[in-house]
Amino acid sequence: MQNETETQNNLPEAKKGRDLFEWVQALVCSVLTVVLIFTFAVRLIGVDGHSMLPTLQHGDRLLVLNSMLDHNYAPGDIVVLRKESFLNEPIVKRVIATEGQSVDIDFLNGVVYVDGEALEEPYINEPTFVDEGTEFPLTVPENSIFVMGDNRNHSGDSRDGRLGTIDTRYVIGKAVILAFPGPDVMSERREFSRIGWIG
Repeated sequence: MQNETETQNNLPEAKKGRDLFEWVQALVCSVLTVVLIFTFAVRLIGVDGHSMLPTLQHGDRLLVLNSMLDHNYAPGDIVVLRKESFLNEPIVKRVIATEGQSVDIDFLNGVVYVDGEALEEPYINEPTFVDEGTEFPLTVPENSIFVMGDNRNHSGDSRDGRLGTIDTRYVIGKAVILAFPGPDVMSERREFSRIGWIG
């Protein structure tokens, strides 16, 4: 009878131990899952500078889909890339044209043409007046993209011969979500309503 009472008293302790083990196991699995996702699937990358105004601001944090998962880029995509001959830090730009497409820019009128068609660009800060040395028209080579910042007259991009068209191997990934806003240029306040899908 005494042994039976002791066994009943030990049951809650055994259950507590099992519950604690299951809780720790779930926590470890969750942490490992997050680490694997942020290592192989997505990255959190910050915007440095004002070349993507008004779409993105300095200090914005972007969730970037790793290029290993999605390396099919289309005009309008916002990508993060690194080309050390141009800049050591990753840069954020918009894809304007992809392989095989021709790009021409009328700097006098600020109009960008892709395959002979003038682009409608509601996302830009101002028309494209600054010529950075690349000769136009040009055809984007195979496995490459042509990129520009939305703040056209204050952006180092594919118009600059040091960057030029980008081999897609230099692309870190595609920005898909604005995860955390940087401070507004004018007010220095963070507009949390900007959080969400970008493109």
